[in-house]
Amino acid sequence: MNLSDPVEKLPYVGGVYAKRLHRLGIEKVGDLLYHFPYRYNDFSKKQKIQSLTANTESSIEGEIVETNIIKTKTGKTLIKSVIADGSGAIEAVWFNQPYLLRTLKKGLKVGLAGKVEPFSGRISLVSPEFEILVGERGPTHTAGLVPIYPETSNLSSKWIRSRIKSVLRKITPVKIEEFLPENLLKRYRFPRIEEALSNIHFPKDLKDVKKARDRFAFEELFLLNLRSLKSKKIWKQNKIPVKLSYAKHKEEVDSFIKELPFELTGDQKTALGEVLSDLEKDTPMNRLLEGDSGAGKTVVAATAAYLAYLSGAKILFMAPTGVLADQHLETLQSLLEPKGLKIQIHTGTKKTGTGDNFDLLVGTHALFHKKEGFEGVGFVIIDEQHKFGVEQRAKLLKKVKGGQVPHLLTLTSTPIPRTLALTVYGDLDLSVLEELPPGRKRVKTFVISERKRQSCYEWVKERINNKGDQVFVVCPLIEESDKETMQQVKAAKAEYERLKSVFKGIKVGLLHGKLKPKEKEAVMKGFRKGKIKILVSTPVVEVGIDIPNAAVMVVEAAERFGLASLHQLRGRVGRSDKESYCFLFSTGSDTQTLERLKALEKESSGFKLAELDMKFRGPGEMYGTRQHGLTGLKVADLTDSKMLKIAQDAAGEVAPKLGKHPLLSERVGKLSSRLVELN
Repeated sequence: MNLSDPVEKLPYVGGVYAKRLHRLGIEKVGDLLYHFPYRYNDFSKKQKIQSLTANTESSIEGEIVETNIIKTKTGKTLIKSVIADGSGAIEAVWFNQPYLLRTLKKGLKVGLAGKVEPFSGRISLVSPEFEILVGERGPTHTAGLVPIYPETSNLSSKWIRSRIKSVLRKITPVKIEEFLPENLLKRYRFPRIEEALSNIHFPKDLKDVKKARDRFAFEELFLLNLRSLKSKKIWKQNKIPVKLSYAKHKEEVDSFIKELPFELTGDQKTALGEVLSDLEKDTPMNRLLEGDSGAGKTVVAATAAYLAYLSGAKILFMAPTGVLADQHLETLQSLLEPKGLKIQIHTGTKKTGTGDNFDLLVGTHALFHKKEGFEGVGFVIIDEQHKFGVEQRAKLLKKVKGGQVPHLLTLTSTPIPRTLALTVYGDLDLSVLEELPPGRKRVKTFVISERKRQSCYEWVKERINNKGDQVFVVCPLIEESDKETMQQVKAAKAEYERLKSVFKGIKVGLLHGKLKPKEKEAVMKGFRKGKIKILVSTPVVEVGIDIPNAAVMVVEAAERFGLASLHQLRGRVGRSDKESYCFLFSTGSDTQTLERLKALEKESSGFKLAELDMKFRGPGEMYGTRQHGLTGLKVADLTDSKMLKIAQDAAGEVAPKLGKHPLLSERVGKLSSRLVELN
């Protein structure tokens, strides 16, 4: 048997079980071995039946004396087995599993593990785990530390456990090849792969588990870092289509900055310096500009775009939605049209100009489907870059004629802790805007319990009527997803109908992704012009909407959102000198939920909140593993700065001589297969 064999080849798997395994991302035998337990049942205290006491977790071995089926008055089925081991006998009971009568036959040797508790006047094992013991082979499910795995419908931990034990038994004699360099295994005292796999699935004690998990955590982060370094190396082999020169156009660029109606923050000046320095190079820039909503990423991007224009290059500016594209168009026109740039838009519903008759083209996904290539594009800006897949970005860059690659600046307002950003986006250079422009008021945030809902509504009504405030109401996140579900649309519609009766005489609007583009545009126009006072929306709609008069944000079922998401929603208000407020309605009552939400009352930095969020919920849940390249992380803890540092240093040391490690190189290649290599 080979690790690369499809799981269908395994005994007792077949087509039906293979499909169930595929749902867990298990397609090959190696994937099954890398399907790690998330906890263990401790059945390490094997006892004699005579010594069992009530209300304890226990593990025994014995022989079945008899098994009977009993029908209760309520129509339930009980299976009762009497088990003896020489020291005494005990009854084991299972509910509504009549098929066990065929399995638990008199004379069979069995292992049982579970809760000992009073039942029908005597102590019994109630619904215990059990297994038939054959020959000298020891128990798998009822003794020692028993692994519990991530499961799926009709695929239990017990079944997965049996398959993994069988594979380890068959494959270990053939030897699983070690791919980590020997010097790293010795330096950090990591177990070899065979030992680590055996110990993570079937450990003797928790020390074995710790050593194995350390090895796999290192392995995951090490491979991720090597992939980033490989990707960075490939990117640097590309050539730019148009040479940009800040030195040549310094005077015009500096004058543009001086004429801005505001002073750049220190962070903006630093980030802009990094971007302009990259644009001078002969290899294309690949930089991520990260900053809170309102931190001024667009101005940095616009200044860089102005330099590209002065150097004779065209610019593409990608936005994830039509509404955001319209907003960027407005901002860029106000900043750059006075400087002579011809700015056009290309979305699913709106197109101006034809062909390549532009200096700067703002667009959405529609740009991927534009028939013509892009002649003379030297600079591409992508907003909310995680909304576009790696392949989509590559497809866009490939549309630039001549096979050369333009400078690329990606923007995100999702605050990502630096340690996480350097690991996940290690192939990108990173610039961070933490300072907010002067004059922006802090949004006052309050966690509101259900009993205070009505008084909060009265207060909001007063703000609308007396201060002219506008209000966002965001409906609950029904499931963590980048895609809007019909369930979320229904929740928004229901909330919209409810609020129309709560706020009689006040115009309420509804915005969700299933609206037709013209309907969406009409709603946004009504909200911008102040005709709509309350806008009800789904959680995945338009993170960057800029309505200066919107001063109140209401989030329903706030406990379902992460801190970073709530902070982004809060960033939709407080965009003028108006006093602004964010109300988090929560039905959550446990202490940790309230503690997490209360952090928003005290903390206004998106980056600090993101770090707190990572501790509370973990990075996979925070960011959605798939779009952020964390799909392979099953063990690594991205809050473990020590392991992150070890993996980064080791990758830096090994990357230049990766060719000398063919097995490791092959692993990195498999990880890199989803990266589109543009050269």
